Amino acid sequence: MSRILILGAGGRDFHVFNTCYRDDPSHEVVAFTATQIPDIDDRIYPPILSGPRYPDGIPILPESDLENIVRERGVEEAIFAYSDVPQAYVADMARRCEALGVSMRPFDPARTMLAGIKPCVAVCAVRTGCGKSALSRYVVSILQELGRQPAILRHPMPYGDLRRQVVQRFGRLEDLEKHDCTIEEMEEYEPHIQAGSAVFAGADYGKVLAAAEQEADIILWDGGNNDTPFIRPDLYITLLDPLRPGHELTYFPGRWNFERADVLVIGKTGEAQPEDIETVTRNAKEHNPNARLLRATSPVSISDADAVRGKRALVIEDGPTATHGGMGYGAGMIAAQRSGASEIIDPRPYATGEIAAAFEAYPHLHAVVPALGYGDKQIADLEATIDRADCDVVVIGTPIDLGRILKISKPSVRVTYGFAEETEPGLAQILREKFG
Repeated sequence: MSRILILGAGGRDFHVFNTCYRDDPSHEVVAFTATQIPDIDDRIYPPILSGPRYPDGIPILPESDLENIVRERGVEEAIFAYSDVPQAYVADMARRCEALGVSMRPFDPARTMLAGIKPCVAVCAVRTGCGKSALSRYVVSILQELGRQPAILRHPMPYGDLRRQVVQRFGRLEDLEKHDCTIEEMEEYEPHIQAGSAVFAGADYGKVLAAAEQEADIILWDGGNNDTPFIRPDLYITLLDPLRPGHELTYFPGRWNFERADVLVIGKTGEAQPEDIETVTRNAKEHNPNARLLRATSPVSISDADAVRGKRALVIEDGPTATHGGMGYGAGMIAAQRSGASEIIDPRPYATGEIAAAFEAYPHLHAVVPALGYGDKQIADLEATIDRADCDVVVIGTPIDLGRILKISKPSVRVTYGFAEETEPGLAQILREKFG
């Protein structure tokens, strides 16, 4: 029996275990490791999820303690099972494991795709922050126009009590509080709920899928980061980002999405440079010539441009996009600049606690505040950072209304972004042909 360590970040790693190892007597998973997300280690993957072969559950330990974990638990093989990292990072992790006498390999995306009984559209991306959320809502709206009843399966974010997160359904805003959602979860679920769609998530996607299929005739997989689908899609859509040209080839596991998609959508064409759009286009034609190649913009809207014009603005952006997504800015910055802000203030002198720590961990981040809220401490530090900032107006570029979560003492405006096709016939026609 081979002793396995699954390297993860609280989501994909659990799915790899559930689909590949939970019922496999030839392997024993001795632990998960956790990274990227704060405060998700030092937990137990509970017996309700780990199954009868693991009556005490499976420990979740810090990846930073990898060497001790390998030695103390007799690890023989490691499985890399998280997303949105450079492929060079995966290679470095493999070398780190090999130095400990342990072989490492990435998870097998195909092996972890569940077969549903209802058709599935997967919306994925090559990096965090490409604009999947707006594209997913656009796809849902087209499916509804076709008379279909979609349910949304969102990539997992089980960062709390895993015993309560086996299967989650979000149909009302009150469900966000019921499930103790983090800001990061709210950013993904709330826009779908406000558009009238039910969102399903959790820690065991076999059960999540079964629950969704009871009330839907088609499934929309709304991917997280640049991870691959958990459900085998009938239509595989991957979003490309010309603001980060070349990343479609160099980030794991986004390259899988890039090379295996049925439809490739180059987004953000209104903000990107023509030469960068051409780079992404050339890579698409070379590495996935059979895919339909489309173009789209991400139109940005602001609730009150006059409140920003001539003012000193503090900009708050989606946390994952601005931090490990590497963008450093988003729709909030674009809207503030277009609205004529006299200055985008540097937030770093006002940052406190875990927000200050985020600026240290991500040195590319200097012009915006990442809306981190994985726990009460981060939310409190985010609120304190905003309160301390010497600015005239707060420009909120997150997908949710932060004013509903935080006490913001300064004038604030909201920024949202959408999805608009440039190519005709485009995605709407493809969906009609496939599912109409």
